[in-house]
Amino acid sequence: MISYSARMRKTYITAIFIAVCIIGWIATGLLEEESAPLPQTISAKNAQQRAQAEDRLLTTVRVRTSYAVEQDRLASVRGQTANERSVLVQSQVGGLVQKRWVERGSVVRQGDVLCEISVEDRDANLKEAMAGLSQAKLDLDGAKQLAAKGLQSDAVIAGAAARMAAAEAVVQRRKLEKSRLNITAPFAGIIEETHMEVGQFVTPGASCVTLVDLDPMLLVGEVSEQHLAGLKPGLPVSATLSNGDVVVGVLRFVAHVAAPGTRTYGIEALVDNADFSIVSGMTAALSISVEQVKVHQITPALLVLDDEGRSGVRGVTADQRVMFYPVELIAEGDEGVWVSGLPDVVDLIVVGQQSVVSGEQVDARQASNSLADGRRG
Repeated sequence: MISYSARMRKTYITAIFIAVCIIGWIATGLLEEESAPLPQTISAKNAQQRAQAEDRLLTTVRVRTSYAVEQDRLASVRGQTANERSVLVQSQVGGLVQKRWVERGSVVRQGDVLCEISVEDRDANLKEAMAGLSQAKLDLDGAKQLAAKGLQSDAVIAGAAARMAAAEAVVQRRKLEKSRLNITAPFAGIIEETHMEVGQFVTPGASCVTLVDLDPMLLVGEVSEQHLAGLKPGLPVSATLSNGDVVVGVLRFVAHVAAPGTRTYGIEALVDNADFSIVSGMTAALSISVEQVKVHQITPALLVLDDEGRSGVRGVTADQRVMFYPVELIAEGDEGVWVSGLPDVVDLIVVGQQSVVSGEQVDARQASNSLADGRRG
């Protein structure tokens, strides 16, 4: 007959064996779960979510109906302002500087006198040339009178006519030289630098001032070949200057040959600057209206990536299926971003877009018509 202590020992051994078996069975399940590989790519994750979706109830998402509007597609370019032209206005005659009528910063109109050279002996030279012309005219008239009486040859008349033409040329040169004593502005602009001083003796070709043309002002920049498509002269351009001012103009030039070093193409736009308020060399952020496109305004929180790494949004079709729409960012605003690539009317998932995958059937419910809904997605 088995003793009581022996029976108890056998019971303890049996209980321990059963506990070890249960623990081993549980541990085997945990190891199997841990050994299951986690999805490493977006494509694998989406496939896993599709498989899980088949075994669960429909996911509830909130959608908002979005309507397309027409808006300009803008090409953004970093550039700067540049003056149309800058010219060294030079003297065409030599002499003593008698007067400089302008200073740095002076605003001048076309034809305004900038510097004045002294007359010196030019009046006397002109008077001498006029006297020579009068004598030549008398000589020619006398030769013609003698020729009419048969007392003068044609050769003598031709010589007198040549001397008179030469005298006329001398008079014209003297008058032209005197008219060049006043150095005038070839166009309207601002005096950037002065080079002549009163009392200075100058020679022909000496610089009087540096004249800068600021109206119209140029907006210059460079674009890559990817952004060259659609750019052509005549397109409207707006620019935000470094001081915060916003100016508008028209695209004037688009280069057809790339710069050798950067492989970029230069562009120029004209901006009205009648009051000379825009200075040359300011940094400017240019926006060029390339074309009209249909866009939707959304919150950036709605943007997701598909299996190919494209940026887009998820929406719901008429049969309650999730669909991915690739989009292109057109512009940014205070209340969201503007994107293209969506249908004219589309139901966008604004809550739950991170929990569903393309092709999955969902329970779509309308959300409030607010961009903020997407921030809870």
